[in-house]
Amino acid sequence: MSIIKVRHLAKKYGDNEVVRGLDLDIQRGECFGLLGPNGAGKTTTLKMLLGLVRPDTGEILILDEDISCHAREARLRIGVVPQMDNLDPDFSVAENLLIYGRYFGLSDAVINSRIPALLEFAGLTSKADAKITSLSGGMKRRLTLARALVNDPELIVLDEPTTGLDPQARHVIWQGLRRLIHQGKTILLTTHFMEEAERLCDNLVILDHGKVIAKGNPRDLIAAEIEPNVVEIYGETVEDWSRQHGEQWCARHEITGETLFCYTHDCIGLIEHLREQQALRYVQRPSNLEDVFLKFTGRELRDA
Repeated sequence: MSIIKVRHLAKKYGDNEVVRGLDLDIQRGECFGLLGPNGAGKTTTLKMLLGLVRPDTGEILILDEDISCHAREARLRIGVVPQMDNLDPDFSVAENLLIYGRYFGLSDAVINSRIPALLEFAGLTSKADAKITSLSGGMKRRLTLARALVNDPELIVLDEPTTGLDPQARHVIWQGLRRLIHQGKTILLTTHFMEEAERLCDNLVILDHGKVIAKGNPRDLIAAEIEPNVVEIYGETVEDWSRQHGEQWCARHEITGETLFCYTHDCIGLIEHLREQQALRYVQRPSNLEDVFLKFTGRELRDA
């Protein structure tokens, strides 16, 4: 049932090992997340999966095609949403779908029969004749997603599909992706929005320095790796509080700037204590996938 099978995938640029011995099994009909900080190897991995970059070593099977010799055949059955929109401003919304469909060898009659449903999916039925320059950022992103479906792909590759969108547009995209998952499509998703991965992904891997450092179902990872409650504590005296009380109230704690992240199994006593600390503010929340991500990759800012 694997729609993507990767074994011992590796790629170097000079002395830099970008991908190191990567193994993946992505099942048909699931949404699979490829997560990692900047420079983790996600983009290079995607390019190798699509046959755009040749690996140094390793095997890639997608849709039962060996990418090393049948990349073009595999890509005919894949839809790709790139990180940046690359719609053609010289054509209307419907014309962008028509021209793109021709790249897959589809006849104009077949493409035109699919355009109404694609526009409805993207919520752009009334914009069929509109120029690309007249669309909002959210509309362009939805059109790029609809365009990736013009060949009725079995696999959809999404490279940070909601970057730069406001919350309303992001939720519309998520709704559309859930519809695709319910239709049995397989989705490979890269994203920096941990909420997005937590909402959509059946399984995921976290990459860092080209290697898998965590994998599994998002909820299982959260339950296994992070205490159930997180209390974020703010204020100028938070470092003093951490030194005096951190070990008492937190099973584990980390401080970044003026924020202390206190991970705990039972936060009732801690909250009662914090109510008496007038110099401190706090927010209590359940643990989430972002906590897992930061536990494995750290809170330090990456340059690349």
